Amino acid sequence: MHCPFCRHPDSRVVDSREADEGQAIRRRRSCPECGRRFTTVETAVLSVVKRSGVTEPFSREKVVRGVRRACQGRAVDDDSLYKLAQKVEETVRAGGSAEIPSNEVGLAILGPLRDLDEVAYLRFASVYRSFSSAEDFEREIKDLRVHREDVAAAEARGDSPE
Repeated sequence: MHCPFCRHPDSRVVDSREADEGQAIRRRRSCPECGRRFTTVETAVLSVVKRSGVTEPFSREKVVRGVRRACQGRAVDDDSLYKLAQKVEETVRAGGSAEIPSNEVGLAILGPLRDLDEVAYLRFASVYRSFSSAEDFEREIKDLRVHREDVAAAEARGDSPE
């Protein structure tokens, strides 16, 4: 790591700590040349492979933007959107791969969004799954009702709904 002050090509790690709920490592470094200290943050790279074959870094902000469009006009606050994006990232990182197809990101969005807001879920699913008829909506609404009943039954038993 080059020193940002004198550009010396080496530095010494003085302290390391977890950051961002274990998703990153914060390192305090010291330059042996000028003696100044600086901080670096290291994160594991997670790349999304789009249908076209183009690879881009995973972005929580992009997840939030996509879900925010589906939530337009709904009573969903920004905190909920950011928590959803965090869940999505945790889900795709749990797969253990450094590169994931974009459709896996979409699938990871559907579950938390269904639990957050059913109307937003239907909007997102209709675009993501390319609904082409009223029957597609009817089938998805039927699945939503079954899910809602399963969650209610699990809560009545005292189980976790997930």
